[in-house]
Amino acid sequence: MTAHREPPSADLLAKKVRTRLPATERKAQIVEMTLRLAAELGPGAVTTERIAERLGISQPAIFRHFPRKEVVWLAAATLLGEEMTRAWNAVQSELPAERRLRAMALAHLAYIEGTPGLLAILFSRELHIENEALRTGLAENQKRFQARLAGIVQEGIEDGRFPRHLDPSDAAFLVIAVVQSLAMRWSLSAKRFSLIAEGERLLDALIGGFCPAGEASETGSLNSVRLSETGISD
Repeated sequence: MTAHREPPSADLLAKKVRTRLPATERKAQIVEMTLRLAAELGPGAVTTERIAERLGISQPAIFRHFPRKEVVWLAAATLLGEEMTRAWNAVQSELPAERRLRAMALAHLAYIEGTPGLLAILFSRELHIENEALRTGLAENQKRFQARLAGIVQEGIEDGRFPRHLDPSDAAFLVIAVVQSLAMRWSLSAKRFSLIAEGERLLDALIGGFCPAGEASETGSLNSVRLSETGISD
């Protein structure tokens, strides 16, 4: 089983906001509720009024921390980026490059699977048309992911795990293309298949094509990558 990000329940959040809280904790509650509502209703239906109602506070209380709704979304993008980074950091750093590349992509897929609000945001009008700050924040998250993947590929080239003609940047974008297209297909199918299992199959085909001929027989199949190497719990 994959590790799921479990946001606090609406009831728990509402109980907490009835007491005086430090500003940082109150902000975190507002952002968590924003992501919860995005998953439940779609980002376009998320309003400060709805956020306040779910949390049991007034709209002015939200505006004390976030002067505009766009700033709430920017904070949400920042939170998502921090959580993604923790997922990437859980991948075992001592793995050979091809196994680490696969594990990093699977960790990202596991994060997507456990964070329902993320896909809702990625497909939303809020992201693509209405909110430049949100779009910029999520684009920066992808840029950092691409840089991580490219760095792994470069290490693999230097270690002889990947051929020298392989461009690290292009290889990283190909991995991201698999992750993003698979996530979209999973969402459009109403999540009727295992995102991780399908990801393993497609990543094996892609990354196996990066490796020099015979490399798989010398190092063991990519299929032998364990979930524990990705930081995903069984």
